[in-house]
Amino acid sequence: MAASEQRQLGELLAKARRAFLEEFGAEPELAVSAPGRVNLIGEHTDYNQGLVLPMALELGTVLVGSPRADGLISLLTTSEDADEPRRLQFPLPTTQRPLEPGAPHWANYIKGVIQHYPAAPLPGFSAVAVSSVPLGGGLSSSASLEVATYTFLQQLCPDSGTIAARAQVCQRAEHSFAGVPCGIMDQLIALLGQKGHALLIDCRSLETSLVPLLDPKLAVLITNSNVRHSLGSSEYPLRRRQCEEVARALGKESLREVQLEELEAGRELMSGEAFRRARHVVGEIQRTAQAAAALSRGDYRAFGRLMVESHNSLRDDYEVSCPELDQLVEAALSAPGVYGSRMTGGGFGGCTVTLLEASAASLVVQHIQVGAVQRDRHLLPFPGGRRRPGAVPVRPFQAGPRQACPPAWVLNKLVLPLALIPARLQRWMYAWASEKGVYKNCLPALGRPQKHGQGRAQQ
Repeated sequence: MAASEQRQLGELLAKARRAFLEEFGAEPELAVSAPGRVNLIGEHTDYNQGLVLPMALELGTVLVGSPRADGLISLLTTSEDADEPRRLQFPLPTTQRPLEPGAPHWANYIKGVIQHYPAAPLPGFSAVAVSSVPLGGGLSSSASLEVATYTFLQQLCPDSGTIAARAQVCQRAEHSFAGVPCGIMDQLIALLGQKGHALLIDCRSLETSLVPLLDPKLAVLITNSNVRHSLGSSEYPLRRRQCEEVARALGKESLREVQLEELEAGRELMSGEAFRRARHVVGEIQRTAQAAAALSRGDYRAFGRLMVESHNSLRDDYEVSCPELDQLVEAALSAPGVYGSRMTGGGFGGCTVTLLEASAASLVVQHIQVGAVQRDRHLLPFPGGRRRPGAVPVRPFQAGPRQACPPAWVLNKLVLPLALIPARLQRWMYAWASEKGVYKNCLPALGRPQKHGQGRAQQ
């Protein structure tokens, strides 16, 4: 692990330890971590028993804590984006009194893993969760928290399950406690991601194979649209139901068993919307297999073309993109040195992922920033050239024993490259915006995540 990556993990751990000491008056006895992930290609295929190709990120979740003897569980999160309350206490579950989901929402991921944990007896414990994975950003903050929780429980009461079984426990927790009918990809990559590799996952057999990402001339750029999504809303479950209905109409167990020719032949058995949903999934499974092969042989241009096809399909057939994501993809594709770009994650906001030449990374980041300024009136500068706290391009944190490679860069869309704008022009822009009332209106929203709902499916 590089020194900078160790430092990032150390900072996250130190923050968690400070919070625990302040909350509980003692140093934590245990510490675990689990990474976030970015899916390079293979979107909305995992719950259709298809193929996916994610890689683990240096962004992740750290959980620190200590056992306690009173049978209670006390939790605290330091995330400012988490819903209130950010601390809570409840008794250990029993057969007569199982845990149930409720408020706050962030704690449901932890409670679900506790409820479904297969080993016993679990002691009570106090724990603090600290994460660098943006909530609702499509980088799997939920699975990162679930896997970190499972790993923490293993330290308290070891289990004997396989990695696949552990992933399924975390998946079941998300289904039953968060109300998100997700696939198995996020949990598996959090458990199996390795340095220097993406992971090709067959979500039907749960077989995995490492795909090398060792070329130092290659880089991955993750761009945050700052549009928050909520996969527990009606649109995500609706798409899953549509896929299942199409599979049943064609007499198949899942869309994994369907070929494009079969889908076309059975078009009259389903609505036009359901047909488009299935067309995306069937095509995406094929694209993912082709993309893994292209990456293995170093054909980055072919991989990039498949990324673009994937985004177009997600936008037009699956209808889970939104204008902000489309703009970020368009901006990336217009920059030199970019092989391909697409939205990543469940959609309706979140992030894009771009494959590019490492030597072009800085220029591409700058190009996307300028494109964002041109497209978003909320990107007017603060007087005197100040920026919102944290609005800078950052290297993602290392969040566990595994890391992403090639380096993944995280860019906040709401960064204004003020260094490129003369101070006199900044003052003029601010004066103009103040006079027109634009700055006053957009100031409260500048730098804040927006709620999802701008996707095409809800228009």
